[in-house]
Amino acid sequence: GQAASIFVVCLLFVYLILAAQYESFLMPFAVILSLPTGIFGAFVALKLLGLENNIYAQVALVMLIGLLGKNAILIVEFAMLRRSQGFSILEAAKEGAVSRLRPILMTSFAFIAGLIPLVIATGAGAIGNRSIGTASAGGMLFGTIFGVIIIPGLYVIFAQLSEQFTKKKSTTVAV
Repeated sequence: GQAASIFVVCLLFVYLILAAQYESFLMPFAVILSLPTGIFGAFVALKLLGLENNIYAQVALVMLIGLLGKNAILIVEFAMLRRSQGFSILEAAKEGAVSRLRPILMTSFAFIAGLIPLVIATGAGAIGNRSIGTASAGGMLFGTIFGVIIIPGLYVIFAQLSEQFTKKKSTTVAV
């Protein structure tokens, strides 16, 4: 029963750190809302291989929050940099996704390849190894494939909301 509270605390810490980094309360949502794809992928992989959601799988889910969050941060941070250089929101999102695609794919697929021995483990302790390997590999695969598509879209949505909020706030202060 503690798994839900652990994930809430993890997401809260991620949100607060990102809010401080981006100096915005809205932009962290572009990162956080990309994480469910990886968690969904972890559960699908566990189900396909007939494994259960045990403590090993939950450790893998916590790890996925960090790793998939890193991928999303790379795209959003680069898009914000391009936006500050005068690009439109759509151009900045496209630049962020295109320029960070190769490094994200390389690191993610190298991580997944490193998990293959855990996924096919046999012998003593194999269930634990298979659980953590399967949840990590499945979550990373889904999160990477769908994340590189979803994250730029989320950036566009929250960048536009952030700019609208900033314009309203500056108009209110000016009056």
